Amino acid sequence: MSEQADITILLVDDEASLREPLADYLTRQGFVVHQAPDAAKARSFLVDSKPDLVLLDIMMPGEDGLSLCRHLIESKHLPVIFLSAKGEATDRIVGLEIGADDYVVKPFEPRELVARIRSVLRRANKQAAPTEVDAMYEFEGWTLDPLKRRLSDPEGTVIPISSAEFRLLSAFLDHPRQVLDRDRLLDMVQGREAHLFDRAVDNQVSRLRRKIEEDSRDPKLIQTVWGGGYRLAADVRRLPQGED
Repeated sequence: MSEQADITILLVDDEASLREPLADYLTRQGFVVHQAPDAAKARSFLVDSKPDLVLLDIMMPGEDGLSLCRHLIESKHLPVIFLSAKGEATDRIVGLEIGADDYVVKPFEPRELVARIRSVLRRANKQAAPTEVDAMYEFEGWTLDPLKRRLSDPEGTVIPISSAEFRLLSAFLDHPRQVLDRDRLLDMVQGREAHLFDRAVDNQVSRLRRKIEEDSRDPKLIQTVWGGGYRLAADVRRLPQGED
C-alpha cells in the first residue's frame, strides 16, 4: 500500500483540462482526491469533510483563491499549496504572506508537485505533534496551545491566528531570547528555499505583532535586531495540557 493511501487532497481549479488529469495522476500516486471547480463548491465540500491538504488555484471566477485561502487557513487550519500561472516574486510573496505553505507555478512537473505535497504534509504533521508532555506555551501571560492551535491573551480571550502566524510564533517560542535571522525563520516556517521572500517574513512578523503587542509600532515582545533578524524578548514556560 502506498504511504499516501489515507491522505485526502482537495483540488480547487476552474480549469478542467488541468484539474482532471492532475486528479487522475495524484490518484495513481495513492492519494484520495476530491475536485472542486470553484470556491463555492470547495466551501460546500468543506462543510462535512476535512482534507489533509488543499491544492488551490488563485485566479478563478467568483471568489478567488486568495480569499478562499484565508478561510482555509484561519477557519479550517488546513495546509494550502497555491497553483498559479503567475510566477512573479511579488505574486508568490502575496500568497505566502496570507499563510499558504507553498506556491507552485504552472506549468509544473507533477512529480515535483507530489514531492512538495509530501514536504508540506511532513512539516504539518511535525508541527501538529507535541514534542513533550508539557505541550502548552506560556509567555508574558499569553498561552499557545499547539494541539488546538489556540492563542489566548492574558485575560483568556482567544485571538484568531492563521497557520502562518502559528508557525512563526511557534518558532519564536521554541527559541526564546535567541536572535533568529530571516533565512532561519524561513527554513523553520516554510521549510524550503525561500531566499526571495525575506519580505514575507517581515510582513508576517508585523501581522503577529498586531495581535500580541500592546503597541505594534513599539514592540516589546518580538524585537527587531538590526542586521540580525528578530528575537522573542520573553521567558517561555511549558505547561501541561489543560493548565491555562
